[in-house]
Amino acid sequence: VQLVESGGGLVQPGGSLRLSCVASGFTFSRYDMSWYRQAPGKERELVATIRSVNGMTNYPDSMKGRFTGSRDNAKNTVYLQMNSLKPEDTAVYYCKVVRNGIHYWGKGTLVTVSS
Repeated sequence: VQLVESGGGLVQPGGSLRLSCVASGFTFSRYDMSWYRQAPGKERELVATIRSVNGMTNYPDSMKGRFTGSRDNAKNTVYLQMNSLKPEDTAVYYCKVVRNGIHYWGKGTLVTVSS
C-alpha cells in the first residue's frame, strides 16, 4: 500500500488549495479514505472521510463548511478542497486507509497559511 499526497504549499489567509492523494497497492474503490491533519505541537485530527460506497464525505463538526472531500476511483485519487483558509489551518495533511485492520498513512503534504 502506498499513499502519496501533494498540493500543499504557502497560501494567504482566505485562499484555497486542493490536495490530492494517489493510492496504489490495493483496490482503491473498495475502501473509505480519510484526510487528517497535524498542526505544530498538536495531535493529529480527522478532517474528512470519503466513503467507498457512494463517494459521500463525512466531516467532524469542527471541519464542516470550508473543506470538501471527493474521490476519483478511475484515478485512484482522493482530494481535499480547502477554501477560506485560516492561519490555524496550517498543518501537515495526511491521507489514510485502513485495510485488514492496518492503518496506512502517506508522508503528508505541508499547508502553510500566512500573509
